[in-house]
Amino acid sequence: MGRCNTAKRKQLFITGSYISTEPSVKYRGIFLNDEDWGLQPWAAKTFEPETGDIGPKTYAMIFELLLRLRANLIWPAMHPSTKAFFHYPGNAQMATDYAMVVGSSHAEPMLRNNVDEWKEKTMGEFNYVTNHDAINNYWEERVKQSKDFNAFYTLGIRGVHDSKMLGANTLQEQKVVMEKAVKEQRQLLMKHINPAIEKVPQAFIPYKEVQDIYDDGFEVPEDVTLVWCDDNFGYIKHFPNEKERLRKGGNGVYYHISYWGRPHDYLWLASAHPAQVYTQMRLAYDKGAKNLWVVNVGDIKPAEYLTELFLDMAWCIDSIANNQKGLERHLSTWLQREFGAANANEIIPVMNEYYRLSYIRKPEFMGGTRTEEIDPKYKIVTDLPWTEEEINQRLKEYAVINAKVVQLAKRISSAKQDSWFQLIEYPVRGAAAINKKLLYAQQARHGKAEWNLSDAAYDTIVTLTNKYNSLANGKWKYMMDMKPRKLAVFDKTVHQSTDKPFVQLAKPLFIFNGTDYKTYSGQKPLEHGLGYLRGAISLSKGTAVTFSFSINSDSVRIVLSLAPNHPVERTKIRYSIQVDDGTAQTIDYATQGRSEEWKQNVLTNQAIRTTKHSIVKPAKHTVKITAIDEGVVVDQVKIFEK
Repeated sequence: MGRCNTAKRKQLFITGSYISTEPSVKYRGIFLNDEDWGLQPWAAKTFEPETGDIGPKTYAMIFELLLRLRANLIWPAMHPSTKAFFHYPGNAQMATDYAMVVGSSHAEPMLRNNVDEWKEKTMGEFNYVTNHDAINNYWEERVKQSKDFNAFYTLGIRGVHDSKMLGANTLQEQKVVMEKAVKEQRQLLMKHINPAIEKVPQAFIPYKEVQDIYDDGFEVPEDVTLVWCDDNFGYIKHFPNEKERLRKGGNGVYYHISYWGRPHDYLWLASAHPAQVYTQMRLAYDKGAKNLWVVNVGDIKPAEYLTELFLDMAWCIDSIANNQKGLERHLSTWLQREFGAANANEIIPVMNEYYRLSYIRKPEFMGGTRTEEIDPKYKIVTDLPWTEEEINQRLKEYAVINAKVVQLAKRISSAKQDSWFQLIEYPVRGAAAINKKLLYAQQARHGKAEWNLSDAAYDTIVTLTNKYNSLANGKWKYMMDMKPRKLAVFDKTVHQSTDKPFVQLAKPLFIFNGTDYKTYSGQKPLEHGLGYLRGAISLSKGTAVTFSFSINSDSVRIVLSLAPNHPVERTKIRYSIQVDDGTAQTIDYATQGRSEEWKQNVLTNQAIRTTKHSIVKPAKHTVKITAIDEGVVVDQVKIFEK
C-alpha cells in the first residue's frame, strides 16, 4: 500500500548522522473516506478476513505508509460499510504503537463515528436541542475512553452523516446551538483530559453550512485550530485573514483529491492536477495555514502520487520550487525512484498529458451526468457540449498516451510490473478507455462512428480492472472497482440515436494561453503547468499582463477563461480588462454556494467571463489584464469580432 513497491533488502546500514528540521506543518495526515468501493472490501475479503473490516492489521499497514510519508495524523474511515475506529480495540493500540495522532472529520465531533455508533432507536434523534443529555453522554463516553490516547478532537455539531444540524433552522438558532455544543465539549475535555484546555489539540472545521455559522460571527475559542476547507473539488473556499493568522490555535486545511457528491463524484481515478494541489496548498500555507493539513484520499490506492505530493509539501513547503519546473522535478524524482531515470524521462510527458486532459474534464465527468440532482435527466448519459472537432482531437490525444504506456510497459522490469500497472498503466489507459467509450458513443448517436468502438472501450476497462484485482496472485483483489456507486457514466453505453446536430461554436480570431503575454508589469507571472494547454499564469495582486493582436473592426468581444478559484480576501475575486486606452472594465467572478455557475466551473475547471470593447481605429491593439485581487489565474484569452 502506498509505496507498495518498496524494495526489499536483507540488510540495512545506517552511516553518519541525520538531524531532522522542524516540519512546515505540525499535523500532517489523510482522511480515509468513501472506502466502500476499494479499501473496505479489500481489507474485509482479502487482507483481513479475520476481522471482515478495516481493522488493526489494515491500520498497521496504513500507519506504516504514513510514517514513510512523514505524516503523523489520520481521520479514520467512517462510512456505513465500516465499523467505527474504536469498535476494534486493536485499532487504538495500533495507533499508539505507531505514534499516530487520531482525529475525526467535520461531521464527527469528539472522535465519534455517528454513522456507526449513534443508534437512533435506542438513543433518540441526533438533535442537540431536544436530545441534549443523550448526545452529551455519548461524547463524554468517548472522551473518557480516549483519556490516554494521542487524539485531536473535532468540536462542533452537524448531522449524523455530512448533513446540517437538527433542531435549529435559522442561522441565529444554529449559532446558539453551536456555541452551547462547543462550550460543553470543552468542559468535557477539561474534566477528563486536561484542565489546561489550551494543551488539548482541538479543531473547528467550517465545512459547508458551518462556514455560514462562522461567517455570521460565531466565536471559536482562541486555542482551537481553524481548519478551512476546499469546495470538494480542490479550490479552497477561505484563507486565513490577518486576525485568524494571529490565533494561538493556528489554522489548517481539509482538502480533497477524491470526492462523493454534487455535481459529480470522482472516486474512480485520482486525476486532480498536481499544479492545482500545489498552488492552492502553497497559498494556504503562505496565508498561515500551518498547524494541520488533512487530505481526503478516498481509498488511498488510486491517489498515491497526489498523496505523496501533498505530504511532501506539508513536511517541507520549500522542498518543491514554486514554479512549473519545481513540480516537474518532484514528479521526475518520484518516477525515477519507482521506475528508473531512463523510463522516467519518457513517462513524464505521458503523466503531464494525463493530468492536463483530466483537468479539462475528469474521466468521471465524461457522461454529462450529475449526482444528487432532483431532475432525473442528469442520471442519463448524454452529449457533452463539444464540437465534432473537439471530440476527435481529444480521442487522438488519449490514443497517443495510451499507446505510449503500452510501449513503455515492455521496458519495465518484472519486479516493477505490478507497481507500473497500478501507478501508471491503469489510470492512463482507464482514463483513455472511458473517454473512448463515451466520446465514440456521442459520435455514434449522430451516426459518425460505430457503436462497437464504444463497446470495445467498455470491455477494455473491464479487462484492465480484472487485471488490477488479479495482480500478485490476487494481493489486491477487490481493491479496484470500475463502477463506484454504480453510476450511469460507468455502464456500457446505451445504443440510441439523436437528430440533434453537433454543437457548432464560433472560432475566435485569436486565442492566447496565459503564457503568451507580451509584457507584464509588477511581479512576473508564475507558471505551474495549469490550464487547458498547460499555459495558465498566476498573477499577483496589482500586477498586469498584455496581449497583442491586429484587427480591422470597431469592436471586439473577449472571452476570458480563468481557474475557478474562490476569493482569497473577503468575498470578491476580480480582474480588470482594457483594450488600448479604452475604459477598463472590472469583473468579479466569485461564485455563490453550490450555484449552477459553480457546478459548471468545477466540471470544466474554468470560470468564463465575456466583455465587449470598442476600438477607435484599425491597427495593432493590446489587451491588458490586471489582477485586482489575489488568486487570479489566467488560462486562455479568446478574441472574437463583435
